[in-house]
Amino acid sequence: MSSPKRRSRRNASAMRMVGALLAVHREATGYTQRSLAERFVIGEEAIASIEQGRRPLKMDLAVQLDELLGTNRTLETAVDNMPEVDLVPRWAEEYMDLEREALALSWYDNQVLPGLLQTPDYARSVFQNDVPALTEDEIELRVAARMERQDILQRKEPPTICFIISEVTLMDRLGGDDVYVEQLRRLRELASLPGVTLQVMPVGRSFHAGLSGPFILIETPDHQRLGYTEAQRGSQLITSPDEVSILERKCAMLRTQALNPHETKGLLDRLLGEQ
Repeated sequence: MSSPKRRSRRNASAMRMVGALLAVHREATGYTQRSLAERFVIGEEAIASIEQGRRPLKMDLAVQLDELLGTNRTLETAVDNMPEVDLVPRWAEEYMDLEREALALSWYDNQVLPGLLQTPDYARSVFQNDVPALTEDEIELRVAARMERQDILQRKEPPTICFIISEVTLMDRLGGDDVYVEQLRRLRELASLPGVTLQVMPVGRSFHAGLSGPFILIETPDHQRLGYTEAQRGSQLITSPDEVSILERKCAMLRTQALNPHETKGLLDRLLGEQ
């Protein structure tokens, strides 16, 4: 059995093929999407996304599904032989590994909502604005990869995460009104998750500790503290204790300047009530 590339994602058309294969076998054995999801303690939406080719079927789940559905390694073989394409930029690979295992993340963003908070349609709208333009398959691959990253929020022991986002990101309507409302609802839902803190930095402040741009603070499983920043065509992993300390002080100041979590939930409720 070949092992998948660490930073590759499955071809979008092949993902749809595997999803259709799962749907056929599921229906043949009398399972609904809900009943199948319950057997594996995953969301019904996750099964639906796999079957629709919006989310890759992971090898460990494919093996378990083959055993349950009696499909004689059909799904395992399909996943193992799917074509792969390099998707994540090389300069972002190291951060992705750190994010997946992090004990804690502190994330400030002022241009677009953090990837861990995005709905599929919002993420799709973000990628549709890429220059040069991406193909439809490339967009769907990137959306699937972004949704897969969000699995860390459902870990048995999820990381503690603080998000500070600019109010500007709540004013933009990427993808249109329906996408906007769905994204607001998603933010309101995530704001109530244990271990997740969401704060909005209002526009019009006479003070702002984040004028130098977005950044992420990471605490690793061995309690190392790191920083990460991205520019247009590259990124920087910050390991110097002095430099990380500066970002930590910026983050602490931003948390005092932004709306507190309760006020942020109130803002989201008001925005939703206006729709």
